[in-house]
Amino acid sequence: MRTLDIVRAAVRNSFRSRLRTSLTVIAIFIGAFTLTITNGLGTGINNYIDTQLGSIGADDVMSVTKAVEAATPDEGPAEYDPDAADAIAADGPPGSTVVALTADDLDTLRALDNVESAEAAVSVSPDYVAYGSGTKYELSVSALSAGMSVTPVAGSFEATDSSPELVLTTDYIETLGYSSNEDAVGTTVEIGITDPDGAQHIVKATVAAVQEPSLLGSSVVLNDALTNELFDLQNDGAASDSFAQAILRFDPSDSATATALKADLAVAGYTGTTVADQLGTFKSVIDGIILVLNAFAVIALIAAGFGIINTLLMSVQERTREIGLMKAMGMSSGRIFALFSLEAVFIGFLGSAIGAVVAMGVGSVISGVLANGILSGLAGLQLVAFTPLSILSVLLLVMGIAFVAAVLPASRAARQSPIDSLRYE
Repeated sequence: MRTLDIVRAAVRNSFRSRLRTSLTVIAIFIGAFTLTITNGLGTGINNYIDTQLGSIGADDVMSVTKAVEAATPDEGPAEYDPDAADAIAADGPPGSTVVALTADDLDTLRALDNVESAEAAVSVSPDYVAYGSGTKYELSVSALSAGMSVTPVAGSFEATDSSPELVLTTDYIETLGYSSNEDAVGTTVEIGITDPDGAQHIVKATVAAVQEPSLLGSSVVLNDALTNELFDLQNDGAASDSFAQAILRFDPSDSATATALKADLAVAGYTGTTVADQLGTFKSVIDGIILVLNAFAVIALIAAGFGIINTLLMSVQERTREIGLMKAMGMSSGRIFALFSLEAVFIGFLGSAIGAVVAMGVGSVISGVLANGILSGLAGLQLVAFTPLSILSVLLLVMGIAFVAAVLPASRAARQSPIDSLRYE
């Protein structure tokens, strides 16, 4: 019997007992459906997080600070350090600070291996933004100097344009009095900022584009010209000789580069943080949840594997005389083993294929409903997303489990004596 004939016979034999096969397929379907949905859930959420990286920073950028450890109660008050007198309050637990960096620190950072450039991070804190004679609203901004990218839903933006420009987020549009995203593009807004003497200045800037809020907030993006103008007013034209953090650029092509650079920074007394580090916790938690859900799906598939064993054992018993006849006609034990194994693999493929197709349909519908409903505030989120590789991996996993489940009954069929089989009643 040729290989193709064995495959055809295996498919045909799978439907000899349609009820028994159908029940086994349903059990496999449940496991494959669950596994496909959970994989799609993990893919969708992680894809959304990855798309947010560009709006927060680039993968070749590292933020560097000098951290001052807060004294513990057992240690008592820390000794005064005049070199740390310019410490700046940091976002963190009470007592945590970031020591101001200087030009000497920049030189030290530039001398480290794998560092392509090191520049002071420019930070501005505007008071408000207003359009026309409308109400003034608080403004949270971020400069594009940290390698961030902008994905406009209206307009276009270049950080290097010479005129002051900014990118509003969609949640500012209606608030400021615009009728649509497109209506805001090209208009002029006023930004208020206070200098060290307490005098407030007004800067006019053009709305170049509008984008969706990022995962970490609704920061308005400023181009270089606007950032520099606000920075000069905020510092009363004086160049600052200290700053809270530095921005390093490095080659991200080798994943070991960032790790080695962080180690070098630690030795030199600095702390380096990449954008991936900031969102890494989110992904770790999500991956852990998906792993637990996948474990339940695999348990269901293992249970279905016992169903395959039961189905094939009954099939072997019912076809004992047939097996003896095939052996008497010269069919080898190996081909008989292959015949029954292929039956199991086909049942596994059938159940997993149906489960994957149904899961893709259900997942797409759920994702669309949620995106237009309770998750509408997370623009661009496709909660359940599928990739050909993830679907293929589910199919191969289920077929592999089916093959393992077929080993016992297929081996029993292959070991049968043709004489005893032909005498079986």
